[in-house]
Amino acid sequence: MARVKDPKVRSQLLDRAAQMLRTRQPVTLRSLVAGTGVSTMAVYTYFGGMDGLWKALRQEGFTRLAVRLAAVSMSADPVRDLAALGAAYVSNALENPDLYRVMFDADFELEDAAAADESLHCLVRAVERAKESGRFREDVDPLELATQSWTVGHGLASLVATGPLPREALSNGVPVLTALYISAGDSPDRCRRSVEDGWRPGTPGRNPPS
Repeated sequence: MARVKDPKVRSQLLDRAAQMLRTRQPVTLRSLVAGTGVSTMAVYTYFGGMDGLWKALRQEGFTRLAVRLAAVSMSADPVRDLAALGAAYVSNALENPDLYRVMFDADFELEDAAAADESLHCLVRAVERAKESGRFREDVDPLELATQSWTVGHGLASLVATGPLPREALSNGVPVLTALYISAGDSPDRCRRSVEDGWRPGTPGRNPPS
């Protein structure tokens, strides 16, 4: 009879491995399970061994990001939604700083690379909606602008979650994104209001204004 797997044990081992990497502890079978209450066999049960754990660890970061992005409520304002997706990206990094460090470490393979690409595609779709509504110019490349938006979020997330800046620095996202979207064709006043409404890291799934 197949053993029933507990998803909590899987998450526990992934969180433990990420924390050990952050604190530069050697990650071995024994050190990984030390103090967790599970045996070394759990690594094989849930990941097929250490190689499988490394792949799953990086993938878990993108899995949690996907859940966070999906929780963002879309509104009639695509520019607000674009900023809200960026805020959700930052919030995910702040809540999962250990996994965030591993997500972009190409030394570890991803189990599903398409899942990572989908994070960017969420932003692309928001840019496309903004173009269709007339907020952005017709000549704006959705992938290029989405990448630039991601760069802003990633930079702030890295500097706050893994670097030297305090959380207050996240407020810089508003003027930077506003300038970016104005350069894409949005009107200054309307753009500022949209970005201010959307850019609120720490409030996942917040309902858009009625």
